[in-house]
Amino acid sequence: MQQSRCQAVSQIEVSQVTDRKERDQFIKFPWRIYRNDPAWVPPLIIEHGAAALFLAKRDSEIVGRIMVSDDPNYNALHQSNIGCFGLFESTDDVDVASALFDAGADWLRDRGRSEVMGPIDYSTNYVCGLLIDGFQHPPTVLTAHNPPYYARLIEACGFEKVKDWYAWWFDPVNAPVSRLRRLVDARARRTPVKIRPIDLRRLADDSQRVSAVFNEAWKNNWGFVPFTEAEAAHMATEMRPILDPRMTLIAEIDNAQVGFVICVPDINVALKHVNGRLARFGLPIGLIKLLYYRRKIRTARFVALGVLEKYRRAGIAEKLVLQVLEEGASRGFKAELSMTLEDNVMVNRFIEAVGATRYKTYRIYKRTI
Repeated sequence: MQQSRCQAVSQIEVSQVTDRKERDQFIKFPWRIYRNDPAWVPPLIIEHGAAALFLAKRDSEIVGRIMVSDDPNYNALHQSNIGCFGLFESTDDVDVASALFDAGADWLRDRGRSEVMGPIDYSTNYVCGLLIDGFQHPPTVLTAHNPPYYARLIEACGFEKVKDWYAWWFDPVNAPVSRLRRLVDARARRTPVKIRPIDLRRLADDSQRVSAVFNEAWKNNWGFVPFTEAEAAHMATEMRPILDPRMTLIAEIDNAQVGFVICVPDINVALKHVNGRLARFGLPIGLIKLLYYRRKIRTARFVALGVLEKYRRAGIAEKLVLQVLEEGASRGFKAELSMTLEDNVMVNRFIEAVGATRYKTYRIYKRTI
């Protein structure tokens, strides 16, 4: 049995992506995996930063892909010696998955790493986690989607669970938010906080304010990676087209930022209609479709919420969430709240209390290399 398995693996060729043609093949491979998956949303085809990308082929046909990354800042912060894998896609074949993970492990081992963790695309500030349940629901903006068999492949390759994240579904029209409103009204008298929309005209400044609160408020969370100034500026530029100032808010006390909430329209609803391309044959056909369907979006995603520890019992988080929920309800929006750590009991109880239902689970795996 072991001999036949080795023979199967030997038929799979894994090579690092080195040119534009291979990069295009890497980017387009998911269309094969998800062609019969009605929940999948094709991502926009864009260029990311430099990364170690690998393609797996059998008889010259692409059967899988993977990215591995090494973040010295993460390892220094967490006193770890770990690399990450992400952008993993594979046919339902454990030999393909094994060959991909072995190639990625060799790359990380050459850089002195002793463990690999994922799926994590670059860092936990980006798309991460393997979908474990809720496959029938399409992914919202900046969240993952994958076939159910990926968990079996990853676990067969020696990976074990590290942490789960939850996604919650919320219908503000039918949710019991009156209790939340009473709580906010009672605490507002004790803490004079100002809630204002993010200023798109001064987005660079406001993005730095938000990242400063994020870095302080989230620093004790599992997997935390701080945003650098350059990264915050880049993220602001990337997200500007989908930001809605009425749902992305900053909390201030004495003109100093103490909290924020980021909730964005689910652009995936529109992306589903452009099949990953904003232009075809030199014409902006995809862009026209995107702009048309964007007007029809009635779902949103709570991307992040943060409040400085000093003010966590002042009702600021509740006030931020309430204001977004009331805005969403007035416009007929439903929303996903994601992602929350499985062991963040206080936050999960709060989300349940305002009427949300847990409907997806994402998992991070790890193994030694």
